[in-house]
Amino acid sequence: MSKKIIAFSLALLAVLANSAVAEQIKWRMPAAVPEGSFFYENFMVRFSKNVELLTGGQLEIQPFGAGVVVPAFEIYSAVEDGIVEAGHSTPTFLINRDPVNAIFAGFPGGMAPETKVHWIYEGGGLEMLQDYRLKNMGLKSLVVGMGTTEVFAHSHSAIQEAENLKGLRYRTAGPWAEILGSYFDGAPTVVPPGEIFTLLQRRGVDAVEWATPGSNLSEGFHEIAEYLAVPGVHQPTFLWEVVVTEETWNKLPNELKPLVEAAAKLTTMESLVHFGHSDIVSMDQYANTNKVVELSPELIEQVRAAGREWINAKIGDSSTESETAAILESYLSYQDRWARNSFYLLHD
Repeated sequence: MSKKIIAFSLALLAVLANSAVAEQIKWRMPAAVPEGSFFYENFMVRFSKNVELLTGGQLEIQPFGAGVVVPAFEIYSAVEDGIVEAGHSTPTFLINRDPVNAIFAGFPGGMAPETKVHWIYEGGGLEMLQDYRLKNMGLKSLVVGMGTTEVFAHSHSAIQEAENLKGLRYRTAGPWAEILGSYFDGAPTVVPPGEIFTLLQRRGVDAVEWATPGSNLSEGFHEIAEYLAVPGVHQPTFLWEVVVTEETWNKLPNELKPLVEAAAKLTTMESLVHFGHSDIVSMDQYANTNKVVELSPELIEQVRAAGREWINAKIGDSSTESETAAILESYLSYQDRWARNSFYLLHD
């Protein structure tokens, strides 16, 4: 056998050996949303493909819809307990556990999408989230998905003033669920995403909120609720993350870690513009099928003020006040700076 053939054979065996090792790096990653849903495809599937692309297939991520491996609201616990290697969810579902999660998840009176994406990637928000998640949960956080402003409500009756919220049976979650009841005498109901359509269809509630115009169109809420209330001042934008334990993250080869982080950022940017495009297209359809109602300026300001009061009270009550206060200060000061100095920007 010639030296060239021997050298080629050894090189081929090395490639095959490396491939065999690479195939052993797999993460099972359940989501807090149903398989096939807008969020699942735009966040989960997109991230899995971007990781495969950037790592050359050395890390394989297998996504699962809510309820297949673990229930929607138990993603973080499943990762902490080692049931799965990774999980994809939103800090919204951790607010009862620790209110600081509302800062990252989004809250009434919080940042709009344009401001939030800048704070996360340029204003120190990502580093604060990662430090907080690691210190308090032992998890590595990767921001994988941010969204545009949500629909305030798909409802069976018009919502325009604060008085329309009194006694309203309203499916929601996170800070708005608490604020709706405490500040506006509404009747919040919290159910997982996969149960919202049936609840609205059977009139178990008067109104629901879930996500953005484009995302909600695929859910079919507009087909059973006559009214569409906007803008979503209760959730100006939102953030989702992929979490893994520190041990799982440290097991990754060092050369793969920046590639996975790049895949996360790429996914967030791609998904954000996909949300925006889908929203604009969807609003045309809503205009033809639903009664689109704009919230009054008074209600918008009332919700924003209630959200600011709520977040300040919650963080003030936190047992780790100094740390969380610093995060909130960073968030609010950046938001105020953006509002003060962004007058130079044009908006179509």
